[in-house]
Amino acid sequence: MGNRHEHITDRLRAFIEEQPVFFTATAPLAADGTVNLSPKGLRGSLAVLDEHTVAYLDFAGSNAETVAHLRENGRITLMWCAFSGPPNILRVHGRGEPVLRDDPRFPGLLARFPGIDPSPHGLRAIIVVTAEHIRDTCGFAVPFMSYDADRPLHGSRFGRETDESLDAYFQSKEHVATSLDGLPGLPLPLPPTP
Repeated sequence: MGNRHEHITDRLRAFIEEQPVFFTATAPLAADGTVNLSPKGLRGSLAVLDEHTVAYLDFAGSNAETVAHLRENGRITLMWCAFSGPPNILRVHGRGEPVLRDDPRFPGLLARFPGIDPSPHGLRAIIVVTAEHIRDTCGFAVPFMSYDADRPLHGSRFGRETDESLDAYFQSKEHVATSLDGLPGLPLPLPPTP
């Protein structure tokens, strides 16, 4: 049985912040559009901003489906699973917005992530999610798994990029400026790092 929550309580915040991985799901409005489900990691790349808002850093290395879907319709679901400790699954259904590097809110939002240096990861945007429905359910079927460490590969791959070379990388990728379904994705050219 699931429980609905009116806001992100201190207990839910602690649960969110303890998890080393979470998942995002978005979809376009078109009935035949591509549903996107993505794992997210890197300790410190997610922040609970207040009792109704979470945000995470959107890095280079993948298509821009989430950004495209949010620009079209704003629908997003975030999910965390307890792979250790008591079983639990938490979902935040809400409205998301990609805050891009040239947005005046970007520096203030970035300051909410003191535990991570985004520079080696090719930071593209900050995804801000306002919760509309918050539900947790049992995680009885979620396996126990241990977290060893973040993989260093992402930082070592994108850490050697400049703003110019990162923009060129994005320009060369088929589904960064445009989604799989042809929706506008990440606006290019990439704005400089603030």
